[in-house]
Amino acid sequence: MERVRPLPSRRRILQGTALAAVPYALLPEWQAGVHVPGPDYPLAEWKPASTANYTVANRPTTHPVDRVIIHVTQTTYPNTLFLFGRPKKKVSAHYVVRSADGHTSQCVREADIAWHAGDWDHNTRSIGIEHEGWVDQPGYFTDVMYETSARLTAAICTRHGIPKDRTHIIGHHEVPGTDHTDPGPHWDWTRYMRLVNAV
Repeated sequence: MERVRPLPSRRRILQGTALAAVPYALLPEWQAGVHVPGPDYPLAEWKPASTANYTVANRPTTHPVDRVIIHVTQTTYPNTLFLFGRPKKKVSAHYVVRSADGHTSQCVREADIAWHAGDWDHNTRSIGIEHEGWVDQPGYFTDVMYETSARLTAAICTRHGIPKDRTHIIGHHEVPGTDHTDPGPHWDWTRYMRLVNAV
């Protein structure tokens, strides 16, 4: 007749669990698989783009950063994040700002090179900010979007020593050789630059 083993006590189970966790607690976070990089801008949510859609770098050590490029998504905020997450799309930006409430996601670290400008030189030297909306629908350019984006741009300029002027804060349409028109004729540059410089 087989002897029935007594069930372990609650205390024994907790002790065993604690001992099993010790090796993982001693490992650096990245080795234990629990570290998720936070955004460079504390008010942004980290929503990483596919690693197939940007170039890992060590900016500004490898490439100086001296531009902020303003974009308009030509699609919705959720769809933009979805597209940045698809490896075959080969496109990304550092940040995406939602129209309705200014909620901001960071998709690429500022140290890395997002593929947003359509020009390699400008990709290497810039931070790209996408804004939810369409160039021909000015209703998407809400007060909260302008204000949130301006605070983000001001923080980027301060962090990288970028002058807060129209030479260094440009629209996608101002990148040499581009066929893009964003942010378009309805983007209020005077208002935007005033907000950036008021931060």
